Amino acid sequence: MIQLYEFPLSGNSHKVRLMLSLLGLPYQSVVVSGATREHKSRDFIAMNPFGQVPVLTDGDTVVRDSQAILVYLASRYGGAQWWPQDPAALAAVSAWLSTAANEVARGPNALRLHHKFGRAGIALDEATRITEALLGILETRLTEHDWVALEIPSIADVAVYPYIALAPEGRVDLSAYPAVRNWLARMQALPGYVGMPGI
Repeated sequence: MIQLYEFPLSGNSHKVRLMLSLLGLPYQSVVVSGATREHKSRDFIAMNPFGQVPVLTDGDTVVRDSQAILVYLASRYGGAQWWPQDPAALAAVSAWLSTAANEVARGPNALRLHHKFGRAGIALDEATRITEALLGILETRLTEHDWVALEIPSIADVAVYPYIALAPEGRVDLSAYPAVRNWLARMQALPGYVGMPGI
């Protein structure tokens, strides 16, 4: 049985839940207690030395990092739609996985951490600039294409989706980005889609 160690309100955990549901894979959710810092415990560090959720176990396989988990699930269970083998398509998907780990994390995710959870030490001006630039790039891409990397949905969309959908919790107004909002609606119309609080 696949197990997912997660925080319920984590966008990174949500992208894995979403991928599991899109693929129709049964799994067991293991909620990690942030309040007691369970993710910093010895047992958890043995699975992920960075002490971060999500972590996925599948038999003897342990995978840390949400982008890596998406790659694992798509390549093992999803087929070419989710993890293409064509070099150009694979590069396009990989580039957006990097965007999810960089600009999405440093922009809309950082703003949400500050405004929703009170995280201190976030450079709000920088996070706002990153968010505005990212949304502009996404708007241009999604004005001309239905999906962020390919002409079909891929793990690139799953990787980018949660923190864009949750951006209003970081006081980001998406009303100026109609193509982004239409893409969010397309994501939510996918068979097997699951949401989370805040979306």
